[in-house]
Amino acid sequence: MSATATGAGLPERLTALVQALRSHGIRIGTGETVDAGLALEALGLADRERVREGLAAALLHSQGQRPVFDPVFDLYFPRAVGAPDAPDGISGSGREFGRDDLRDRLAAALAANDRALIAQLAAEAVDGMGGYGTRPGSAGAGGAGESGGSSGSSGSDGWSSHQTLSRLRPETLLARVLAGIRQGTGEDEFTDRLTADEIRRRIESFRDAVRAEARRRVAERRGADEIARRAIAPTADRVDFLIAGRAQLDDLRRTVQPLARKLATRLAARRRRAARGRIDLRRTLRGSLSTGGIPMRPVLRRRRPARPELVLLCDVSGSVAGFANFTMLLVQALHDQFSKVRVFAFVNRVDEVTDLIARGTADPEGLNGRIVSGAAVTGYHGSSDYGSALGEFAERYIEAVTARSTVFVLGDARTNMSDPNVPALRAIASRARRVYWLNPERHAQWQTGDSAAGTYAELVEMYECRDARQLSALIGRLLPV
Repeated sequence: MSATATGAGLPERLTALVQALRSHGIRIGTGETVDAGLALEALGLADRERVREGLAAALLHSQGQRPVFDPVFDLYFPRAVGAPDAPDGISGSGREFGRDDLRDRLAAALAANDRALIAQLAAEAVDGMGGYGTRPGSAGAGGAGESGGSSGSSGSDGWSSHQTLSRLRPETLLARVLAGIRQGTGEDEFTDRLTADEIRRRIESFRDAVRAEARRRVAERRGADEIARRAIAPTADRVDFLIAGRAQLDDLRRTVQPLARKLATRLAARRRRAARGRIDLRRTLRGSLSTGGIPMRPVLRRRRPARPELVLLCDVSGSVAGFANFTMLLVQALHDQFSKVRVFAFVNRVDEVTDLIARGTADPEGLNGRIVSGAAVTGYHGSSDYGSALGEFAERYIEAVTARSTVFVLGDARTNMSDPNVPALRAIASRARRVYWLNPERHAQWQTGDSAAGTYAELVEMYECRDARQLSALIGRLLPV
């Protein structure tokens, strides 16, 4: 791996790598950057994977940061520069590209688990089938057809991993690879299933290699800094709740327990500090008479520790459901910090789901399905109706809110043009200790269209809460002690 592979010196590349990681929310200090430089000096550049692991050990704080680190590392410490080397007649600028031949070689590489060859084939596939557009003055078009075609490596405006994978369709090689392995080993049904899972993992690793190669080729033209900023998926805690896919929500759910432990530690520390009490100025000054008016021994107003009550009122409709489910699971994991936790879900009707949440911690992925099927949260239609839900809560469950209760309302406050029922929210707020509204929409979208966020924000404190990072900060700051 050349030190000038990206056209910059090694210190500049390391600094750019650190800056890119910081832009994705990974905290890296000066000391860690120095450690990374020392690791590079000790490891050298001969073995790229050793460099990767050394920098990861110096810069990262948790394994969960690897999905961001690895693609950023690939941009600043690329595997190669320019178009890949390939056998004549397979790919390369102006040479015939054979899709079927590449699929044959990929099937053999997957069966043998030849990682080096899989990476080489990923580079060839992007070069031969991933190019799109044509630069002025170039002779070739930007991609290959189903059976073959001219490579667009010299004349392409860019490279697309999606285009490459849709043309190559590596997932369809599973049956061919399994058939070849089965002929040679005679595996039973159970072993065959395990082998199929392993081949799927190898295919996914090939897909990842294609994505990395496409990013590398684009970064050479547009600059690694821009691609690192725009084309790298954020960590799970920075993914917007409203646009998170199923896999990202699953990643978020796996962070519930570690995040709950961190928040519980923070809350316990706050509770210990609060239990010490504040200075009783009158008693302190009275006691200072014996020391000539100098308050040598401050007297504190002792607080009687009492765990607060928590009430959650959650919109579980549409895209808001992912945000609500994650928050419900997080609060359930924190239940030991409160004397009582009650959870209510609604779409256009409201029902208590405290027991469902408690039982759902073992299977968090199916939580929303159990709530929708096991609780009466919808009426004659399936659209959210905040006015109706708040009114029903105030009528049926108002006793759940006491002077010791902190109420969290979770939802985007979009009423589908129905009455927002402000008096119902006012009745809830009048009984509670505090009411906080966590809104997963951007603040700029509040009170636009059918949103009643601005109206509700006049009665209760409303906060923008778009990702798990914001949520954990708000929970840690707003939860009572």
